[in-house]
Amino acid sequence: MRSTNTMIFAAVSALALSACGGSGGSASGARDYVTAVGSSTVYPFATAVAEQFAKDGHKSPVIESTGTGAGMKLFCAGVGAQHPDIEDASRRMKKSEYELCQKNGVTEVVEVQVGIDGIAFAEDKKGPGFELTPTDIYKALAANPFGKPNTTKTWKDVNPSLPAEPILVYGPPSTSGTRDALKELIMEAGCKTDPAMEALAKSDKEKFEATCHDIREDGPYVDAGENDNLIVQKLSQNPKAIGIFGYSYLEENINTLNGIPLSGVKPTYDAIADFSYPGARPLYIYIKKQHLGPIKDLKAYADAWTKAWGPDGYLKPKGMIVATDEVRQKNAEIIANMTPLDPSVLK
Repeated sequence: MRSTNTMIFAAVSALALSACGGSGGSASGARDYVTAVGSSTVYPFATAVAEQFAKDGHKSPVIESTGTGAGMKLFCAGVGAQHPDIEDASRRMKKSEYELCQKNGVTEVVEVQVGIDGIAFAEDKKGPGFELTPTDIYKALAANPFGKPNTTKTWKDVNPSLPAEPILVYGPPSTSGTRDALKELIMEAGCKTDPAMEALAKSDKEKFEATCHDIREDGPYVDAGENDNLIVQKLSQNPKAIGIFGYSYLEENINTLNGIPLSGVKPTYDAIADFSYPGARPLYIYIKKQHLGPIKDLKAYADAWTKAWGPDGYLKPKGMIVATDEVRQKNAEIIANMTPLDPSVLK
C-alpha cells in the first residue's frame, strides 16, 4: 500500500498534468527524475552532482538557475510533479519563505549545508587595482547611505584614497541569494560603522534595513541577471568596472580576473574557509521531504552530495569551499535521516 504522501503527490500531479494536457514519467503521473531550482552560485555544483549521478546509472536531474529568492517561491508553491523537489540556495531560507511553504502544503523541509562560498569582488587584470572595505562598498552602492541620498559618482568621491574612476558595478539581481548576502554581509557591515545606524537597528528595524540594504538605482549598480558568466564577460569589456559573484566564478577565471581585497583580505580558498574573508557564507540545498516517496531518485541524489563535498571530492576542484569535518558529518546525518528543518532557527 502506498504512503499517504505518495498518494497525495500522485493525485496533485495527475490533476496538474491533466490540466496541462501532458503526462508524467510514470503511470501515476509523477515524474521519474529529480528537479532543482535556485541559486546561480550553487548551480555549477548541483549540475556537477547531477552529471555524476547520471553517469552512475540514474535519470539525469534537471537543474535550473533561477536565483535563490525566485527558487524559494517555486519550491514553496506546493507538492506535486509540477513543483521542484530541491531548492539550491546561497543563503539560508527566510522565516517568511518557510511560512509560505507551510501555507502551500510543503510541511516538511530538510535543510542541508553542502559547503561554503564567498561573495567575490573582482576586476579585470587590466583594472585599477582596487582595495575596498565594506564601508566603501556601502557608500558607493547604497541608495541612501547613512540616511542621505547617494550623490557619489566616482570611487574617489567615496574614499579619497581610491581611484577617480566612475563607479560601475555589475552585480546580481534582487532574486539572487548573492544579492541578499551582499546586503547582509557587506552593506550592513559598512552601514553599522555609523553609531546612529546601530541605534536605528534597535529603534526602527524596518527603516534600518531600508537604509542599510537598499541599493541605488541611478546607474552605478547594474543588475546583470542570474548569469554570472555574463558579469565575467562585462569585466573584460569594461576593465575599470567591478563584478560581484560567487567565488567559484573568480577561481574559474583567475587568468583574466583579479580578486579585490576586502579590508585587506583577498578572496582566497583559505580566507573563505576560515571565514576571515568578510564575504564568506554557507551554501545550502533544501529538500521537499514529501517528494521522497514519489520521486524514487531524490534520496539517492541527496546522498550523492555527501560523496562530492569532501576534501577529496569532485566539487572542490570546481571552486566549492569544503566545510569542516564536523559540519559535513552533521549534514550527512541530516540526509541519512531526512531530518526536517527546525523553523525556530530562521529569521
